[in-house]
Formats: sequence, structure tokens, C-alpha cells
Amino acid sequence: MVSDRSLEVLRVIVQDYVASREPVGSRSIVERYSFGVSAATIRNDMALLEEEELIVAPHTSSGRIPTDKGYRVFVDQLTDLRPLTGAQRQAIETFLGQSTDLDEVLARTVRLLSQLTHQVALVQYPSLGPARIRHLELVPLSTTRVMIVLITDTGRVDQRIIEIPDGVDEVFLGELRARLNAGIGGLGLVDAAAALASFGEQFAPERLPVVTLVVSSLLELVIAGRQHKLLMAGAANLARTEEDFSGSIYPVLEAIEEQVALLRLFGEMAPDQNGFSVSIGRENESFGLGETSVLTSGYAAPGGDLARLGVLGPTRMDYSNNMAAVKAVARYLSRLLGDDHNDGR
Repeated sequence: MVSDRSLEVLRVIVQDYVASREPVGSRSIVERYSFGVSAATIRNDMALLEEEELIVAPHTSSGRIPTDKGYRVFVDQLTDLRPLTGAQRQAIETFLGQSTDLDEVLARTVRLLSQLTHQVALVQYPSLGPARIRHLELVPLSTTRVMIVLITDTGRVDQRIIEIPDGVDEVFLGELRARLNAGIGGLGLVDAAAALASFGEQFAPERLPVVTLVVSSLLELVIAGRQHKLLMAGAANLARTEEDFSGSIYPVLEAIEEQVALLRLFGEMAPDQNGFSVSIGRENESFGLGETSVLTSGYAAPGGDLARLGVLGPTRMDYSNNMAAVKAVARYLSRLLGDDHNDGR
């Protein structure tokens, strides 16, 4: 049984090791903190923590460092999240508030979160399954090129450029755009995909090559919009913390580039009552991330869909600051997307 004082000793070991990357000894704890007991008593507490596999000596006759289990106990006991400064909160609001659509909002979100935490920042695109098509544009770019723009009621804008070998007939392009908006405007993505499957039947045979090109590309946009994907920023931060990994960081970089594994990890991380979750060290081993910690929080996307954002870094990270930053950015992102949706933008 770990006493309250031993848990406090664990807390200062984690904090000092995160700050210095140096093993922490009993003497430095007594000198730096007011426990009101002798170094011998602190050593006894540390021995108990070591028996519980919460700390370990990396070298003979050295101080102690936290284990993955120690970080887990520390995080589970963490109640004093370091609040963001007023300047940081203002930076979140100003930086994200300048965004014009969902893609830009999420791109700015990961850049900002990476800067606030000095970790790899990740944000999950909300699934567009419940989204409805607001408008479709067919924009002629040249005599043979057309840009398809798909806009949903969640603010998502997707686009694709197609080549029409026989040339663009702008009059027919306008007619096709009007019929598409009349046929799939307001439909959910699943219903829109079904409607597009038979859309070409209403056109004369000589128009089918162009209609088929447009509809097949539009179908790809609709189907792709129903899948989850991740945006990432700050991978260079891993290089700055390379000493925190026992070997090369390249396997970690490969793992985070494999979005399927990360999305699976996101899906398996059990959120607490506030929608927050932390996965530490060996808990991530099956995903190729056994030397990292991942902190995520849910955010409310337009249409009521839920997605996650968070950070990934070495287990030796500033959990208090990073958890506070992730929570603050998730809260503002939910509010921003909710406002945008309610405003009809």
C-alpha cells in the first residue's frame, strides 16, 4: 500500500525528472521540497515506490526515474492541471478564429497545439456520415479542365480537378450543375451516393462520357468524406526529444504516419467522464508506440458528431501542461465549430 506521502514523493520525482531528464535522489528531494522528514525517510518511501514498480534506478547508485506504471499513477492522481496563461488562451482564440473553413480550422489547430505542448499534435477529422450536401459547384478552369467543389452543411469543402478530353461545354456544365444540386442537394452522404449511382440515366447517350467523369469523381469525394482521417503537426518535436527513446525514433515516426494504427488507438482509448484519455508507454506497444504517451480529448464537430484531438510524445512529458492545453484547445474548437454551424457558415 502506497502512502499519501509516498505518492507525493512520486509526484516530485516525475516533475523533477520531466524538467531535468536526470534521475532524482532522496537528498535533492529533501533540499528542494518541504516534506518535514529526513532523507532516510524519503529513501524508505522511494524503496516502497520501487517495490511497487513505480520508479526504477537506471544505473547502480543513481537516483530514480518513473516507470510507465509510475507515470500512470501520477496521471491518475493528477488534479492540479497547470492553467494556461491569459496570453495562451488569447492566442488560441485569435489564431483559430481567423480560419475560414473546417480544413483550415483543423490545420491551424494542430499547428497551435504543437506549439503549446512541444509535442506531435494530432486531430481527427469528424466523420461526414451524418453530414448533408449543401451545394455543388462545377468550375471550368480551362477548355479541358473542370474543378468539382463539394460543400456540406458542416462547413467541409472538398474539391477535385478532372480532365475532359473532348473539351468543356460551359452551357451543358451549367445544366449538369443545376441537375446535380436538385438531385442530391440536402441529402446525406449515404443517400447522395445511392442517387448518384443512377444519375446518368436521365441524360442523352452523347452526354454520358462527361456525366460519367463528373459523377464518378463526385462519388469518390462523397465516399472519402465518410471516412476518418488525421491531420498531424510537430513531428520535428520528436527529434528534439530523441534522447528519451532507447533506440531510433524512426519506428515511432513510421507508426504515426500509419494513420490506420493511430485511428485504431484513438478508438480504443477509453475516455473519462470529461471525454479525456491518456495512454502511456507499454499501453501503446501493440501500435508500435511503446515508448510514447498519447493524450486525447473529444471535441464536438458540427452535426453532433464526435472526434478527437491530442498530442503524442515521449513518456517523459509535462503531463499537467499538455493535458491543460489539449483540453483548452478541444473546448475552443467545439465552440468555434458549433458557432460556425449555427451561423450557417
